[in-house]
Parts: sequence; C-alpha cells; structure tokens
Amino acid sequence: MPKPIKAAHPAADNTLIALFEEDAAVALAALKPAQAKYLSLRGFTGKACSLIVVPEDGGVKAWFGLGARKTYTPMTFRALPAQLPKGLWALDYDKGLDAHAIHVAWGLGAYSFTRYKASHAPSEVRLDDSHLDEPQKIEIAREVKAHSLARDLVNTPTNDMGPGDIEAEARQIAEMHGAEISVIIGDDLLKENYPAIHAVGRAAGADNQPRFIEVTWQPAGVPGPLPVVALVGKGVAFDTGGLNIKGGAGMGLMKKDMGGAAHALALADWVMASQLPLKLHVLIPAVENAISGNAFRPGDILASRAGLSIEIGNTDAEGRLILADALTRAGELEPALTIDFATLTGAARVALGPEVIPFYTDDEDVARQLEVCAIAQNDPVWRMPLWAGYKDALDSDIADIRNDPAGWAQGGSVTAALFLQRFAPKSGAWVHFDIYAWNPRGRAGSPVGAEAQTLRAVYHLLKAF
Repeated sequence: MPKPIKAAHPAADNTLIALFEEDAAVALAALKPAQAKYLSLRGFTGKACSLIVVPEDGGVKAWFGLGARKTYTPMTFRALPAQLPKGLWALDYDKGLDAHAIHVAWGLGAYSFTRYKASHAPSEVRLDDSHLDEPQKIEIAREVKAHSLARDLVNTPTNDMGPGDIEAEARQIAEMHGAEISVIIGDDLLKENYPAIHAVGRAAGADNQPRFIEVTWQPAGVPGPLPVVALVGKGVAFDTGGLNIKGGAGMGLMKKDMGGAAHALALADWVMASQLPLKLHVLIPAVENAISGNAFRPGDILASRAGLSIEIGNTDAEGRLILADALTRAGELEPALTIDFATLTGAARVALGPEVIPFYTDDEDVARQLEVCAIAQNDPVWRMPLWAGYKDALDSDIADIRNDPAGWAQGGSVTAALFLQRFAPKSGAWVHFDIYAWNPRGRAGSPVGAEAQTLRAVYHLLKAF
C-alpha cells in the first residue's frame, strides 16, 4: 500500500483519508481497535464515494473510498463539498494521485447557483491547498471559474439571459481581457449577409433582436504569426420550436439552448486568462426562436451567408441554421482549427446519454489528440462518424440543402453534423460537439441543472496546439 501524504496542515482541524479498495483492509488493520471496529461495522471497504465521518480530538476525521484503482477518476472528489461537515480539510491520500485534478473536482463540487435565492452562503467546506504553489492555485482557480461561468449562464432563465444578455456577457469578457468585440443586430444582419441568423431570430420582440457577436483576441507581446482558432457557440436563448412548436415538456429546458454560446464564452475566458499563444475568434449567433406573424415557416427557402439555399422542413431545427452563417464566417478567417459547441439534437442523448458527449471531425490527428486529452482530463467524449452514406438525406428538390433530414437516415445527431459540415471552414480542422449542458439527475457534487462539458478536454487540446 502506498504511504499516504503526511504533510502538516496546522490550520486544518479536519482530516480526510482517501483510500482505494485494494488498500482499505491494510489501512483499517493499522488503526486503533475501536476505530477499526467502528469502520468495519459501518461497512467501509473503500467503495467509490463511500464516506464515514468520525469526531476525533477536537476535529473530525473522514474516510473516503476511491473505488478500484483501475476505475478511479479524480472527479470522485466532486462529491465531498456537499457531504462533509463545514471546515478546512487536510487530505491524506496516495501521493501518486493528481493533486491538481482533485482540487479542480472539489471546486466543481462546491458550485451552487444562488442568483435567485433570498439568502445564501458560500460553501464552507474547503480543501487545504497549502501544499500547492501560487501558479498551481491560479491555474486551478481559472479552470473552476470557466466551468462555473458556463453553468451560471446556462442556469440563468431566459428573462435574464436573452440575446442582449448574451452580448453583455461577451462584452464583459472582452473588456476584461482587452479583446475586440463587434456586434451586428437586427436588420443589419441582412445588410452584413447573415440571413439565416436573421430569419431564425426575427420573430422575437424588439428587446430580443437577433445578433451576431464576434470577439477577437491575441496575447500582447507574443511574437507571431499565431495559429488562428475559431470558437463557435450556438446561442439560442430560448427555443419554442418556432411554428413547429414544442409541447410544454419539450420547452421545459429550453433556457439551456444557448449552452453552446455559454461554453464558447467560458472557454474563451479561460484561454485569454491563461494567455495561450493563439489568435482567438469567438463567434456567437444569439437569437430567440420565437413565434409571431413574421416567424419563418416550414416550406420557406432561406438564404445563407455561404450562398447555399436552405429548405425549411422543421422550424425546430433552427440551431444548425444560425451555426451555418457563423461557420461560414469562421471560414473567412482561415483558421487552423474551428470548434463549435451546440445543444443541437436529442438524438445525441439517445445515442450516448447525458454524460458522454459526441464529437465529429474528419481530421484524424485532431481526433486522436482530443481523445487523449479527454481521457487525461476525465472529460468524457466519444467520436461519432460523419457517415457519407447519410448525406443524401439532406438533399432538397428545390433548394441546395434541407434543414431536416429524410426520415430513412434516422441518425439525427449524425445528419445534423453532416449539415454543419457543408458550411464548416475548408481550411484547417473542424470539430463539432453536440453537447447536453445539463445534469438530469441530482448527485452529490452534481445537482440537477447546468453542467459544463468538454471544456477541460478542449482547453488542453488548445494548450498543446
């Protein structure tokens, strides 16, 4: 059994002992008989997320199971801030574990969304970080902040997170990092050739006009030329389904349909704070898919920035329309890498569920790098095929392409990705994430509500780019 770290923690009265199942029996045998008997009677075996808390010598000692070594993930520590008594906790654990990942997991587990609570207090369950140096602490804080920002934006209801509010968030991030920002609003979208974004968002009221947001940044004083990276985020502030209106249950979570924009902005904030040597473009089409007399209709033929005409078969397949214009704009920047995030299809959840995120790319090198980063960062993704055999499902008799695939193809997430591929930049690599951005079940450290997904994997891909 590896010896646990025995670092002094003079400020911490509470001790957290984290053990693998393989090590638990040996560790229990070394305890005082009364302690060993108590833990044995409570059935502590080191099973993942098992927790026994015992008062001891004016403080508290907790025993926490990490499960089997071969299945261990540092995200296990995410459960603890919601379960431990308040106070500062010193961690005794296998010195071979990744302390950075453990502290990040703790920070993610301490998250709570309290904007609309009459009273709230920050988490008083803290993990001692005195063994970390200042650069490590800063890096961890940036990572946790990015995830919290994405979750805050997704959790906020549409009355406080409409297209204009998404713009305000983008402006705040740009100002913080000295980035440039431009915004095209309302009918100016037609003048500047973003017709699909305009069509999807034009039915919303005057306070929620559609807009296209572009943030441009590169680190000051870094010699160039720098690789150009475009981050594209679907920003549908609310999706009624348009004239193909959703039922009430289907609209219940539609405040999260701007989750792609939330992820793009949160990742950009992390990249800029870390001063990664990139020229970054953040492209956010922000709309509300509303219903009024001028809403776009099934059967309409829409123009796009790419010059391709799009037959509308279903107004509830609107996210891919606004992304079409945004991806076309990305291509004009000649990026080395384009990444888009979108809460795009329910079919992605049918395929992989809410926790594993499908991604699509035709670049083999980037796919392999991304998979390595995802495994290393415990950020689950799964590559899905851009299956050429389904391209015909997007054929239209009267336009260049249709937004709802023919039913025979069935693979809704795949055909949505194939639609986007028609508009994706021809230069560099393109990656599409069909994210969920939500926890549908509550667990310790992962309450029902917004979830940040793929950020760690993509950040480390960009860091090595």
